Amino acid sequence: MTTVFDRIWVRQVTALAILLGLWEAAGAAGMLNPLYAPSPSQIGAALVQLFSDGSIWPHVEATFAAAIGGLVLGVLVGVMLGAAAALVPLVAQLLEPVMMMLNAVPRVVLAPLCVIWFGIGLGSKVALSFVLVAVLIFFTVYTGIKQVDRRLVERVRTLGGSSWTVLREVYIPFVAAWIMGNLKVAVGFAFTGAVVGEFVGASRGLGYLLSFAQSTFNAALMLALVFLIMGFVLAIFAAAGRIERRLLRWR
Repeated sequence: MTTVFDRIWVRQVTALAILLGLWEAAGAAGMLNPLYAPSPSQIGAALVQLFSDGSIWPHVEATFAAAIGGLVLGVLVGVMLGAAAALVPLVAQLLEPVMMMLNAVPRVVLAPLCVIWFGIGLGSKVALSFVLVAVLIFFTVYTGIKQVDRRLVERVRTLGGSSWTVLREVYIPFVAAWIMGNLKVAVGFAFTGAVVGEFVGASRGLGYLLSFAQSTFNAALMLALVFLIMGFVLAIFAAAGRIERRLLRWR
């Protein structure tokens, strides 16, 4: 006989509630300095204040616009470059060293350069998110196509399949599984680029609010913003998971 605690999400929620309860109790007992480690109730109060006066929405809009813009552009460009490099050896010889160098460098250090090149507006955040996502998707597609079973490609050609048939029936379904498997990582990278770019230089956005909270030593606001960003990203993860299950039902 199964019980409600046999469900994974119930155990996870219970563990989270216990952790928050212990955290709150430690704060109430004076074991934690609220300047450095505010209690969950203080963090919740900071969140309520942000949403009650409506001041958070322009910042959420700015961060989402930068992250989604960089994600879409990064996926499109990464797919095209990765496919071109995997299918055309000359393109691979030109692109692979560049992508490897970009992958070797902590790409968030490009944030100051993006601000210098594109200003403190939306463009610099989209550019940083784009670089983070494009490199990941490039290697995902490039490796995915290289991993396609060559015998399957040869059999399709033997049966009279054209290059378009091979692309449509073999490469695209196989690579789609690789892209969807890494989409959650790409979403995280896109938000990382947007927030870091706003932290370095911006007039609005969640990263800008984080920078403001840091300058005023407002740990409660900083943690509230961190949890808010985590909540948004987890919601997108859930949506990406549903899309992945729907698109890859053929497997």
